[in-house]
Amino acid sequence: MIKNLRVYFASSYNPYENLAVEQVLFENTSKDTVIMFLWQNKNTVVIGKNQNPWAECNCALLEKEGGKVARRISGGGAVFHDVGNLNFTFLCHEENYNVEKQLSVIVSACNKAGIEASISGRNDVLALGRKFSGNAFYKKGERCCHHGTILIDADMQKVGRYLTPAKEKLEAKGVKSVGARVVNLNQLAPSLTVDVMKENLIEAFEEIYGIKPDIKPVSTLQDKEAINKYKEKYQDWNYIFGSTIPFSAKCSGQFPWGRVEILIKIEQGKIAEAQVFTDALDETLAQRLEQGLKNCPLKKEAIQNALETFDFAYAPDVIKCFEDVL
Repeated sequence: MIKNLRVYFASSYNPYENLAVEQVLFENTSKDTVIMFLWQNKNTVVIGKNQNPWAECNCALLEKEGGKVARRISGGGAVFHDVGNLNFTFLCHEENYNVEKQLSVIVSACNKAGIEASISGRNDVLALGRKFSGNAFYKKGERCCHHGTILIDADMQKVGRYLTPAKEKLEAKGVKSVGARVVNLNQLAPSLTVDVMKENLIEAFEEIYGIKPDIKPVSTLQDKEAINKYKEKYQDWNYIFGSTIPFSAKCSGQFPWGRVEILIKIEQGKIAEAQVFTDALDETLAQRLEQGLKNCPLKKEAIQNALETFDFAYAPDVIKCFEDVL
């Protein structure tokens, strides 16, 4: 049962600090509470847990222009953040977790600005058929995290210059560029600002849950040591960029559940090692797939059996990725 609502708002535009705060809030969410965390990053590309930063972002250009790359704990695709974009995070225990209800807060906040919004596909919120909010999800034990973006006055030129999604992904959505499928809300409601949207979200949060929220700045959080620890983790180069295995073959595919790219190291006719990059919302998918393919003979039947042994629901699609290398 939900007894308390809490709203925390950040004053920092540092993505590593904000992700650290989010994680500390996540780990300390009590059973009877739902938290909404509102935050902004400056000139940042945030990639999903299992994505290849080099494939999703023009990292060199972003760095040259003073930007940052960050990796979050959830699955899903890459997004661009600047101060014209407002990020939200809902944190609660599983018994109170309701994605439809949480997204209705976003839709209601838009309605207050005179914008008709709708939920679409696996993780998008649209206005007039164009995306202004992408969402991703993470669960550990009983605790759940749902976070997303709200484009209000973002620099669309930078969105198109920094993000480099695969051509197949754009074609699957029927558009020619990442900029063509997104929209700033102030194009639809010129008077809308980030501060007004924050107020709308807090009002909608209270109305939909029926409880007056306790509103606090992040600076009131006591666990500064934990925040600093996680900040160091999120800004660590190895965490963000990692390393790529020496591979013998590469295969990929675009499916309704997301895009997957698999690098495989072949030794003596077997997959000695696999590395998986994906924007699938299931943040465990990459690790499970890597485990399922390891030491598997490079044969269609063997790969299929290995994936099914791991109860891999995406096996039929993944098999298609291997058609060019089998």
